[in-house]
Amino acid sequence: MGIQTSLDTLRSAERIVDGMRLADELAFESTRDPGVRTIRVLTGALHDADQLVAIAAVHALAKIGDDEASRAVARLLSDERPFIREHAAWVLGSGLPRADAVARLIGLTESGGFGGMLAQRTLEQWSAGAPEPVAVGLEAALLGVTEPEARARIAETLGLVRHAVAVRPLLALAADVTEDERVRTAAVAALGQRPGDTAVIGLLNRLAGGEDELADVARLSLVDIGAAASWRREPARDGLSVAQLFLHADIDARLSAAGAGDNGGIATLLVRLGDAFVAGERRPVDRVLTLSRGSVAEAAADLGTLGGGGHHYGRVPLRHQPVPMAAAWPLRVSARRGIRRVLRAAGGVDLIHLRMADVGSLAAADVASELDIPVVFTVAPDPHAVIQSLDLAGRLTRQNFGVVDEVEHFWFRARLVQRLAANAAHTVLFPRPELRRDMRELVGIDVTAHPERHTIVPEGVDLVVVDRAVAEAEAHAAGDEPTEALRELRALVAELPRERRELPLIVSVGRLHRVKGVATLVDAWARGGLRERANLLVVGGDLQDPSADEREQLDVIEAVVPTVERASAGLLLPGHRPNDVVARWVAAARTGLPGLSAPRGIYVCASLKEEFGIALLEAMASGLVVVAPDGGGPATYVDEGVTGFLTATWHADRLAAAMGSALDASLAETDARRAGQSHETVAASFTIQRMADTLGDVYRRVAADELAARSALVGQG
Repeated sequence: MGIQTSLDTLRSAERIVDGMRLADELAFESTRDPGVRTIRVLTGALHDADQLVAIAAVHALAKIGDDEASRAVARLLSDERPFIREHAAWVLGSGLPRADAVARLIGLTESGGFGGMLAQRTLEQWSAGAPEPVAVGLEAALLGVTEPEARARIAETLGLVRHAVAVRPLLALAADVTEDERVRTAAVAALGQRPGDTAVIGLLNRLAGGEDELADVARLSLVDIGAAASWRREPARDGLSVAQLFLHADIDARLSAAGAGDNGGIATLLVRLGDAFVAGERRPVDRVLTLSRGSVAEAAADLGTLGGGGHHYGRVPLRHQPVPMAAAWPLRVSARRGIRRVLRAAGGVDLIHLRMADVGSLAAADVASELDIPVVFTVAPDPHAVIQSLDLAGRLTRQNFGVVDEVEHFWFRARLVQRLAANAAHTVLFPRPELRRDMRELVGIDVTAHPERHTIVPEGVDLVVVDRAVAEAEAHAAGDEPTEALRELRALVAELPRERRELPLIVSVGRLHRVKGVATLVDAWARGGLRERANLLVVGGDLQDPSADEREQLDVIEAVVPTVERASAGLLLPGHRPNDVVARWVAAARTGLPGLSAPRGIYVCASLKEEFGIALLEAMASGLVVVAPDGGGPATYVDEGVTGFLTATWHADRLAAAMGSALDASLAETDARRAGQSHETVAASFTIQRMADTLGDVYRRVAADELAARSALVGQG
């Protein structure tokens, strides 16, 4: 095609996701003709007003095995545009180490954030072939950096240099009682990756005798050293052993934090699915390890509880305070160490199932490769579908793509999806109306090329929980005393003015995050006539200590319906609740609350994208008419105009129209036939046990293939 033609094609791409896919072709063309003219054309494109083109040029230049191209990329580490600096730091890792870039990469690492993670990753890659320059540069940086967080990041990066030259400064940092605790903790954690060094073991033993968190970290480091020296995969178990993870949630068996921060549907799914795997006589899986974030003390306590069958929880120690998913990338190193520690303590697993392009999957994929564990990956067009929605809404353009990418990291996440899918032993897909087309056009994966490597698996819900909740709500509607959960809901609704207590409830459950569209939902309800017809109950979010994402949504909601006007308007924002409580509130929207709210409310999912929709399925199983996004998984199970209404949820007017239609349909019902149809849809195809059985079959095939491959390799030896 030629470099100029390829660049012109990218510039003229109709949609942003198309341009991102064409960037791969531009990079390929740069390797076909890596001459002076190609470098000149790409260097000129670096300053294009089209930020998508500028980023694509950075990646294309990095593919050229030429010193001039590499020098051009290295210069971008000093570019005035932060998003260009980030992409330069990323792509330099795929080339040979450059002495003229080490100091600037260390500077980016000091600054932290996503760009700091990328710079640190490149320094780690370079240290494999040039450990001395990297270690010397990091040690020199410590002389001039005083801010504790920055020093801690340098210490952590120094720990990634697998050469003896890094041990002495790490020992000095760990032993220095005048050093900030964060810096000492980073050094102590890094020393846990140095087995066989007597000085290291001696210092860790001394520190482990204390009672503070530094002592806890030292004890974990000693565990790491012991595991590195003695770990081996346990012999094959009679049953399957599987790991699954989501590091952005505080996951426990009770789902007590559901809806707060990033504790969304994925946390609920992993708990219910893990339980279903090991339940009953069939037991699709013998042992499930569910990994999530936790404290250092919790992580240490978990290590002795992972043996035997059943559903076990292993914590990965990250920061003291949870950070939003988009800001968690700098936790890559601690996530990787924690995941490795849990899997070693468990004696290994047959496979690990990854589900999204986040820092947990990035770290877990590295550990899986290191420990020779096959990966099953759930592939979804995320962030591709979000990019498409924002593009169609006019909120993401070629002129602001780079700036938005600094926050959302769309480019990196999209490439991570491709990498995880390409390296997975098997991929799992969600049902979509146009699955083949969407995977090809949005993600760039042809699922027809090797159909044996892909399995479509719908998500499922626990109908026992839903049916119990519906029974309690129906009993209360018939005159029984309310259960504790329903009493709490009654108290909330009772705060509304008397004239609003005969209205039905519109319910939405989920994280307070812009991707979930909560602010758009409130706007759509408040601006039209909907607020006169129904009260709005939004369940989710930590209102006492909101994250940055939650605060952003709360601020937008405040601008639409100020706090002082919420009750008179009919808006209820109670924050997050445990999953079992939420199930009863959703059921009560269908049955009503005697004297406080009318029956036949509706459920609304306003997400920009919804790959499948656990909360939607639970609402349908409860008998509610639902409103859902017109793309992704919901379109495969919502019967338009019957069990629900599909719409462009990113558009407030269209969302309001769909909500009005859903409310009309629900209030017009005179019997329970449609509610029964909604429940039957879920019961027939979308239960958690059905999901567990299907995935169990996938896992058995992957484990059998892996065992056969290993046996064949031993036979050849």
